[in-house]
Amino acid sequence: MILSERIYRLICRERLEASLAKMTESEFTVARSVGFVAAVAVAMSLQHLTPHARLRGSWRINVALWAIDGAVLGVVCGACAYAVARWANAAGVGVLAVVPLPSALAIIATVIVLDAVSYGWHRANHQVRWLWRFHKAHHSDTTFTVSTAVRFHPGELLLAVPVRLLAVVLLGAPASGVVFFEILFAFANLIEHGDIDLPAQLERRLTRVLISPAMHRRHHSTRVRELNTNFGTIFSFWDSWFATFLANDSAAQVETGLVGMSRSLSLSEVLLLPVRQHPTAEG
Repeated sequence: MILSERIYRLICRERLEASLAKMTESEFTVARSVGFVAAVAVAMSLQHLTPHARLRGSWRINVALWAIDGAVLGVVCGACAYAVARWANAAGVGVLAVVPLPSALAIIATVIVLDAVSYGWHRANHQVRWLWRFHKAHHSDTTFTVSTAVRFHPGELLLAVPVRLLAVVLLGAPASGVVFFEILFAFANLIEHGDIDLPAQLERRLTRVLISPAMHRRHHSTRVRELNTNFGTIFSFWDSWFATFLANDSAAQVETGLVGMSRSLSLSEVLLLPVRQHPTAEG
């Protein structure tokens, strides 16, 4: 009985992985959208059930930016990561083509490697001046809520596209791994930006491996030393290994936003941040 159950689960898993790998680009877009909606629902529920500061958030600006980003990326690169992964696999390109792994391990490797690339890219956005000009749109939110997770300048997202595609090709990431990563990344990104408190014991255990809302809230601090820490999105061990980890807990109050920013910015001001300075307390 136990053996038959294991065989059944193995067959189901293989069918799932095969179906993910054979998706059309349109089906991938739908799957990613469903995952995103589910992630929003979970993050919003947590924010409602265990609020940190009961912030209203910059919903109108953030959702408007999300709509602009979606339109721009939809035209330039709707499902290109998935398409590139399928091409790389068919062409036998990448590390996993040379050193093949069982499908489950290949998916895990894809999630880990792409999250490591995300960590490096995020850190570069803080340390390279011209990249920071775009990334500071994300940090210009004076509140810190679920909607902050989608507050990005379209220029930053366009610049990130070739970085992720190169990582997919060099790894030879399976298409199913890209699907899993995109959905897991959405959940991590939305939850860690939530105005959420977690129980202290759970939080301590969680941050040994994953990024918590409190950890990422510290990253959005107006203090420069804190701003340049906690760059991870899914896993926290990148920050631990590369000495950018800064502990934080839900009990701590953190002032978020850009250093010296005197007020919330309008949509046009956020879009113009790469070429203009933000309004400061000094005027």
